Amino acid sequence: MSIFANRDLIIYIRFMNLVFATNNRHKLEEISNLLGDSFNLVSLAETGLAEDIPEDYPTLEENALFKAKYIHGLSGMNVFADDTGLEIDALGGRPGVHSARFAGPGKDFDANIDKVLSLLGNNPNRKARFRTIIALILNRKEYMFEGRVEGMIIRERRGEKGFGYDPVFVPDGSELTFAEISMDEKNKISHRAMAFLKLKSFLSEYGKTHNIDQQ
Repeated sequence: MSIFANRDLIIYIRFMNLVFATNNRHKLEEISNLLGDSFNLVSLAETGLAEDIPEDYPTLEENALFKAKYIHGLSGMNVFADDTGLEIDALGGRPGVHSARFAGPGKDFDANIDKVLSLLGNNPNRKARFRTIIALILNRKEYMFEGRVEGMIIRERRGEKGFGYDPVFVPDGSELTFAEISMDEKNKISHRAMAFLKLKSFLSEYGKTHNIDQQ
């Protein structure tokens, strides 16, 4: 059942209910696992606002903030949104903000990976990083958090876990791709985990200083 009676009537929402402005079920699973029971994570599908949100801005920061503002404007709820990009040095920082649609509008990550590997070819410089930006709108104020992880792009896919570019990204200090490690392991080191842990810490402190019950 939707938490909205309809798109114009919002029923009572307690403070630590947070809308996560995404339709990506992999992200929802990953972040629900990371946040645990501390906060009630509300998906776009639960709000009845499941449409795709435009991502037309040239930076991760602008995209994340626009998505948060878009859903906040429709719902009036506390909301956060993220945008993540893979930045490859040898490709001048591409695909970057265009990571999800690098090979076309269909968000086909097999095609995206194929394009990255084709463009890199035998280039020995495989250095890359993932960056995640989170934009939070809380009581009508805006906050932003960043997480990043350095690593390299390998020459062929490895692993069945994860999503996106995970099968070709090996983080520094590891011999395994993100697609070869468990979600629990990934949540200790990933760019998204770093950004969301900052968000979680901020919300916890905010709740304490404002005497807000998170249960």
